Amino acid sequence: MKMRVSAVQYRLHTIHSFEEFAAQVEHYVKTAQEFDADFVLFPELFTTQLMSIGDGSGSGKALPIEALPDFTEAYRSLFQGLAKQTGMHIIGGTHITSEGNRLYNTAHLFYPDGRIGEQKKLHITPTEVKEWNMGAGDSLQVFDTDKGRIAVLVCYDVEFPEIVRMARARGADVLFCPSCTDDRHGFHRVRYTCHARTIENQIYVVTTGTVGALPTVDFMRGNFGQAAVITPNDVPFPPKGILVEGEINGDMVVTADLDLTLLTEVRERGSVTTWRDRRTDLYTDWS
Repeated sequence: MKMRVSAVQYRLHTIHSFEEFAAQVEHYVKTAQEFDADFVLFPELFTTQLMSIGDGSGSGKALPIEALPDFTEAYRSLFQGLAKQTGMHIIGGTHITSEGNRLYNTAHLFYPDGRIGEQKKLHITPTEVKEWNMGAGDSLQVFDTDKGRIAVLVCYDVEFPEIVRMARARGADVLFCPSCTDDRHGFHRVRYTCHARTIENQIYVVTTGTVGALPTVDFMRGNFGQAAVITPNDVPFPPKGILVEGEINGDMVVTADLDLTLLTEVRERGSVTTWRDRRTDLYTDWS
């Protein structure tokens, strides 16, 4: 089984309407469609761009984070329509949703047949807690598609090996990791741990982040991002474990083909067999 994946380095900039946001999204989706992608990944928190629309008072002040859930219906309708139109699976990055009195950083998977899967971010950063009062999800989802079983873990989530072990134990071969980091330190934390997760679990990881800037939106003024498709470090994969990567902080889409049969081969007879050789007699099997 093979799947072609595209990852969007989404350029954040000030906009004045939801229609501007929709046009930018459609541009990236159509770019991926031109490469015949099966899946396209958007970054974490890219819908914070909608905050830059402002409140219409002319003050130049951004909308508060609490206003983002008001765009949820339009956001879902936009991506649901694009998935149906293009026949692609679209991981619509993350969007801030609300339940009760809590905000959640929620990843969305839009199927070509109109279904929508959701995965709330499970591990919340100190900034998300302190500045945005964000709540944490309480369950891991795995998603069956006609191209294979996948999981979506958001940025900080990939820094916790246990949750990725659980995803692999439930059959996920490809992990999509939408991210948003504001400096080199944060970017490399996510990137290095993505590489570690491919080695530990012998899976593919597709990751991307926001680029550009939102000058009026607190905590989104700086972005440092790069998309990459990452493999285990073993023959027959590239020695550095990178199928493709973008230009750092560039506005672009990268695309690569994933061969899932190679994962089976490397798990069975690779130079190392890290998934098979885990010592569940010494530590918990997270399945």
